[in-house]
Amino acid sequence: MEIKTDHQKKVRQIVLAEWDFFQKVQNEGGRAGCQDDWTTFEIMRTSQFETWSDELLTSYQQDLEEAAEAGRNPLAEKYAYMMKYTSPEEYSRMEKLLPPIPPEKQALVDAAADCQVAWRLEYEERYPALAGRGRPVHSSEDQPWSVSFETYFKGEALTWSERTLRLYAAYVRDLKEQGINQILEVMKHTVAFYGYPDLDAAEKGQKN
Repeated sequence: MEIKTDHQKKVRQIVLAEWDFFQKVQNEGGRAGCQDDWTTFEIMRTSQFETWSDELLTSYQQDLEEAAEAGRNPLAEKYAYMMKYTSPEEYSRMEKLLPPIPPEKQALVDAAADCQVAWRLEYEERYPALAGRGRPVHSSEDQPWSVSFETYFKGEALTWSERTLRLYAAYVRDLKEQGINQILEVMKHTVAFYGYPDLDAAEKGQKN
């Protein structure tokens, strides 16, 4: 992948750091197939981070560096936090091993998740064929073998520092004021990786 800007370089650094953490995640049933799929990981994570501001990227990169220095694996923590919704009993046994979540941080995560869900529902309404290839939307739809979009986002956001979460909240406010749906922006990047010029073309391709 050609790197052109400082923003893209920072995105690349973050994606590579996450991939390194991802390789070290230990699963109960052994190594997951997605841990060997660099191409999909690169596309999905790059598409997300390309939409972030430089300030937000810098803060999240610092989160990753601080986690590494502390001997933590935020990618492993992400999947563990998801189990609060998908496997509550198992989560209760491992909760004490995870960084505690203060009420203020949980409130920031919940507010961000509410906005993400609203954006995701708009995306689903406008591009049903594309959205139909993704996760179910709400945490109420979680199953031990199927993680919803809402739960996945919450699990990920819980690994961010409160500094990053506050910056994310400000970033979301800016997008909403401009009438921008971040999910649509992420998906524009995603479909471009797969050779589509825009979302309408990708939707048509999925329908066909």
